[in-house]
Amino acid sequence: MELKLIDDQGQPASTVQASDALFGRAYNESLVHQLVVAFQANGRQGTRKQKGRSEVNKSTHKPWRQKGTGRARAGRASSPLWRGGGKIFPNLPEENFGQKVNRKMYRAGIAAILSQLAREDRLAVVDKFGIEAPKTKLLVQKLKGMGLDSVLLIVDRFDENLYLSARNLPNVLVLRVHQADPYSLVGYPRVVMTRGAVAKFEEMLA
Repeated sequence: MELKLIDDQGQPASTVQASDALFGRAYNESLVHQLVVAFQANGRQGTRKQKGRSEVNKSTHKPWRQKGTGRARAGRASSPLWRGGGKIFPNLPEENFGQKVNRKMYRAGIAAILSQLAREDRLAVVDKFGIEAPKTKLLVQKLKGMGLDSVLLIVDRFDENLYLSARNLPNVLVLRVHQADPYSLVGYPRVVMTRGAVAKFEEMLA
């Protein structure tokens, strides 16, 4: 499998040999969907809370006697059937929304995403990507010169200048290889990775 290698002007300069198992895999839409949903679910926090019938501020006295009134039986005003009563199955903060994804499924899903990006010409490789100083203006100029607007940058090593320059740009995200997730890979129209990042992806997933 050959990936497009671009220069500092965003023009194709050459090609890079990559693993067919990682960048030449058939697209599995259902698997990719499952991966994205599981990633979002695993990042969800249980921050919602509802009150059960024992927690609402209601009288514990029986509203009326059991028989003889012609009305339905009622034990407490905190009944879930009553307005203002407690919930039958209340949402709790400790609720776990996590979904399990097997390692083999995860690797296959990431490979399917990368392969589809390569087929759609949304994936490009650069020899290296960096800037001289931690200034957002420099990064914007560099991306504009390469014809990139909304882009996911995947690098093989941490670059503090690049990270600090990109963190204030809403359409640019810089990740290392082990931080790449399915949601970010499918969410950005363009993905640019360094040659070293390609090698690390092959080491991790191929």
